[in-house]
Amino acid sequence: MNDAKRNQFRVDDEEDRRIDWESTRSLLPQFFDRRPAVVARQLLGCGFARRIEGVWVGGWIVETEAYLSSRDAASHSARGEKPGNASMFGRPSTLYVYPIHAKHCVNLVTESVGRGSAVLIRALQPVWSIDRMIHHRGFDPSETTDGRLLTTGPGRLCQSLVIDRSCDGVDPILDRNWRVFAGPKISRSRLTTTTRIGISQSAELPLRFFVDGNRFVSGMVRQHRRPRRDSL
Repeated sequence: MNDAKRNQFRVDDEEDRRIDWESTRSLLPQFFDRRPAVVARQLLGCGFARRIEGVWVGGWIVETEAYLSSRDAASHSARGEKPGNASMFGRPSTLYVYPIHAKHCVNLVTESVGRGSAVLIRALQPVWSIDRMIHHRGFDPSETTDGRLLTTGPGRLCQSLVIDRSCDGVDPILDRNWRVFAGPKISRSRLTTTTRIGISQSAELPLRFFVDGNRFVSGMVRQHRRPRRDSL
């Protein structure tokens, strides 16, 4: 990998060395026991990581979508509790993982048990163990130059973090191999709200949130007020 390719991730590598994972604590359960739109906005800038074979892999959350417990036909809870979506009705902060197009999407459950609401993590800014992400995505390390290919979009980030249905129902607050924790504070001026991506029902609801100008956010460039080339 040449110097130009290495420089893209140099800041992230330095940040990796500054994290003391043993003393880093996940957000409190009360953080998630709120309306999904509130949680979705406040998750921006938080860290999301898991330990795989002794190595922490993850990044900063830069894009989310909220799915409501009622009056939201796009929410999986709209069809009621079923075996496949039971985790969505679990404790706040529980992971709800579902398959889509041979990939997976990961959500953090919100509100109280039985409500059926959650926040989809749509994109991360890759930070910790990027080399592992490249491997998990099946790329050649000498060829991979664009970090957006790792964690931009829910399917990519799940593949990079090896998240599949076996992770469904895990509580990252209680599980020592997961962390969801406070990170860089995002100013209000950097928060952007739009409608959600890739849905046909309740498509008019403004329930997608992202860090304006962050280059790891998915979707259309024109939705950003500033050039999409920043990092946290």
